[in-house]
Amino acid sequence: MDPLSGVLSLLRIRNYHSATLRMAGDWAFSFPENAGIKFTTVVQGGCWLLVAGEQQPQRLQQGDCFLMTRGVPFALYSDMNQVPMDSASYFQRIAEDEITLDYCGADTQLVGGRFEFTGVPAQVLLSTLPSLVHLTGVSAQASILRWALERFTSELHQHKPGRSLMTEHLAHIMLVEVLRAHLGTLGSDGTGWFAGLADRHLSAAISALHGEPARRWSVEELARLANMSRSAFAQRFKTVVGVAPMEYLTRWRMLLASDRLRNSDDSISSIAFSLGYESESAFSTAFKRVMSEAPRHYQRGQQSLCLLYTSDAADDLLCVD
Repeated sequence: MDPLSGVLSLLRIRNYHSATLRMAGDWAFSFPENAGIKFTTVVQGGCWLLVAGEQQPQRLQQGDCFLMTRGVPFALYSDMNQVPMDSASYFQRIAEDEITLDYCGADTQLVGGRFEFTGVPAQVLLSTLPSLVHLTGVSAQASILRWALERFTSELHQHKPGRSLMTEHLAHIMLVEVLRAHLGTLGSDGTGWFAGLADRHLSAAISALHGEPARRWSVEELARLANMSRSAFAQRFKTVVGVAPMEYLTRWRMLLASDRLRNSDDSISSIAFSLGYESESAFSTAFKRVMSEAPRHYQRGQQSLCLLYTSDAADDLLCVD
């Protein structure tokens, strides 16, 4: 399994809903901060999008899609001279997981889906993305995203058996396509996890670590996979990804372990041995160092989950309550 697929397989959807917006004439609406990530496509017409914290508005045309990763406030405008109205006063709830906003017609139509992903992997992924990813309508990713959003909305309307599984798979499809598009924009001077995946040398080593996390890897072996000298590989890995190769391996093991501790009946000792540790105590020491609590406490409780990861060149600490 490739690294991106491996991390995405650990994500769990907590809740979701769809939103349809139909507007005409002169209008502008503000939307509050909301947890989760938001996929939206412009089905008809066009508008302006201004995301809180961004300097410039984005012009959205028919067929365009965008992903908002941080749940920050934003506003949509027919033109930028309008004063935004509070969208909450205009939304109507069709069902528990469906809402709609209708204003003066349907010259401009947008369809969106909002998802909340739980767990540390979601934070690791989304923290490395910009707050807004804009896909133009001519891109292959936008075409797939539009199809997935249409299927998602259809699933909510029809209430067929298996709806929950379908919506989860569609959310993963949309997220993969946006992440692929983001990977395609990265240059050779980027930093962070995605930059490591995009690096033609480091990606081979990262794939190997994800493919065989229980193996006793050495920096020399990984350097050979990257077709680099040991010293050059170690330095580049630390510079781009933000941590040393062996520390990266430990953290990937802890992500796998945390998922199994919370979502399986596996014992701590079986998890430890399956991830390459010779004893439960050695695993517990590594887990506590990375996750800031012992495996048994983590397995039993819903306490704060902490994973030392870097979202850019700086050493950040991601904590998920």
